[in-house]
Amino acid sequence: MAFGYGAGAYQQVRSHGGVESADAHGLIAMLMDGAIERLIRARSHMERGEIAAKADVMTRIMDIVSELRGSLDTKVESPLVGQLSALYDYMGNRLLHANLHNDVTAVDEVHRLLKQLRDAWKQVPTEARTKSAAP
Repeated sequence: MAFGYGAGAYQQVRSHGGVESADAHGLIAMLMDGAIERLIRARSHMERGEIAAKADVMTRIMDIVSELRGSLDTKVESPLVGQLSALYDYMGNRLLHANLHNDVTAVDEVHRLLKQLRDAWKQVPTEARTKSAAP
């Protein structure tokens, strides 16, 4: 991953998220961590047959993925922006499928994808994080 482009792909998060004083890179990481934590809970709710609790958690996960997609800076000239957008769309579709069909496999797939993305995001060097106004 080209770290400078990766950080720049999320340039809109500070103003879009409404948290002016927060570190944009950290906000993205927090969103990803929150979604990962909720995926674990959603899986548990599915296994226990707790449909209402599962639906609530799945809705929040879909909201987070949508927020991550919405925070992408489409003004950045990098194929990474389009690739991330497509990945978030795919995750959203898999989450919808998982929610409608209680598909633990789809939850596990999104969990794995989001965890890999989060791990890569946390590896972005500090210099690349501050290269753009907000990652």
